[in-house]
Amino acid sequence: MSNILGFGNRKFSINRNTGVPRPARRFSSGEPGLNEASSKIHRQFRAAHEGHLPHAGLDATRASTGVVWCTERAAEHGFLEEPDKWANLGQGAPEVEDDIEGCFPRPKTIDVSLSSREYGPTAGIKPLREAVASLYNEMHRKGKPSQYTWENVAIVPGGRAGLIRIAAVLNNAYVGFFIPDYTAYNEMLSLFKNFAAIPVPLSEEDGYHIHPDKIAEEIARGTSVIITSNPRNPTGLVVANPELAEIQDICRERATLVSDEFYSGYNYTSNCDGTSISAAENVIDVDDDDVLIIDGLTKRFRLPGWRVAWILGPKEFIKAIGSCGSYLDGGTNVPFQEAAIPMLEPSLVKKEMQALQHHFKEKRDYVIERLRGMGFTIRHVPDSTFYIWLNLEGLPGPISDGLNFFQACLEEKVIVVPGIFFDLNPARRRDLFDSPCHHFVRFSYGPKMEVLKMGCDGIERVVNKFKNLVSHPNFK
Repeated sequence: MSNILGFGNRKFSINRNTGVPRPARRFSSGEPGLNEASSKIHRQFRAAHEGHLPHAGLDATRASTGVVWCTERAAEHGFLEEPDKWANLGQGAPEVEDDIEGCFPRPKTIDVSLSSREYGPTAGIKPLREAVASLYNEMHRKGKPSQYTWENVAIVPGGRAGLIRIAAVLNNAYVGFFIPDYTAYNEMLSLFKNFAAIPVPLSEEDGYHIHPDKIAEEIARGTSVIITSNPRNPTGLVVANPELAEIQDICRERATLVSDEFYSGYNYTSNCDGTSISAAENVIDVDDDDVLIIDGLTKRFRLPGWRVAWILGPKEFIKAIGSCGSYLDGGTNVPFQEAAIPMLEPSLVKKEMQALQHHFKEKRDYVIERLRGMGFTIRHVPDSTFYIWLNLEGLPGPISDGLNFFQACLEEKVIVVPGIFFDLNPARRRDLFDSPCHHFVRFSYGPKMEVLKMGCDGIERVVNKFKNLVSHPNFK
């Protein structure tokens, strides 16, 4: 039975405080090699993620997400002193400059109205809520009898704040989430006690695909809330129609679907024609369908520093989500809300998405070609987002897992994110060193082309260095 479950014959596990191997315990699966058991970066990771050890008062392990942890390690190598000499391919941020052909220039100054000096409504100002509703009606609901109104929209200060608000209003429920997925879900799914988070592993062999029958299985076992990024972070893949519509049909009147659509504009499946992906397309009644959509200016408008995002859904949900901002985050910066309104004019957005898709597809193709030239096997070319889920198993042993590859890249002033952070583990109920994501990193081609070239050059040096090391006659 143990072999069927993939537990193998592991002889020892790891003390997560000291990094020292210890006698076998029943939850271990797969024996770690010497590269993992003895490496500094693995010991550092274990020390920061202590599992269930009790703490009095502050639990410092909740202080950061995986991306922040990676940035902290890079800072130890001088990243903060000379960031321009580094290729940061770890942070999930697009380039923010105005030199993408066809994109509109971003505001360099913001008019601060007298009314914006006051506290704003925690659900957002009405004109921006109206603009968001109008955008979705134009792009995804033309000719449909049920249309979004401003009451179906809540403005929130960024995606993470939006996710926390959604979590705060969930009922007692099983919440299904997929592995791998967005790292910030991890804390959101563990902070609140009003629901139980249930992992749903996806298979690399199957392209990490979310099949409708998998959704049906989860609902059959009692899952009543499903949360997922779509397009998918970190794999760069998308669930599109007709399968997305089938999933929504399965969920209708049975489960709430939370669709994180921050990468909806980075869609390369429709010949870069400006089409974005959204569950809004398949909603029948905007007030009856339990579909919550979250997106914002952060990714597709390339304004992560503005912290302006939105949630669409039934009025009843939106009223609760808007109200809970009064005790969670206080609401979104009002001057930036006012400045965002003209950006959401539908024809402007369509043109913007066309330019965005052409530009980022060109960067994707460059990076894929470079990585394949180094010997990486890329089984699933991303059809959306600006991420590559990079399998390291074909590399020399010392850099064939995410943490050691990350450490080696730091020596060349390159930042990536170890795949282990995307194996969401709320409340740390599993040993992440048994993770199927352990031999992956997430590579972001969000930065400018010159940064991508610098990053690929650095990764190539890492790969060549270890290939030469392994082939050396004295290597053991």
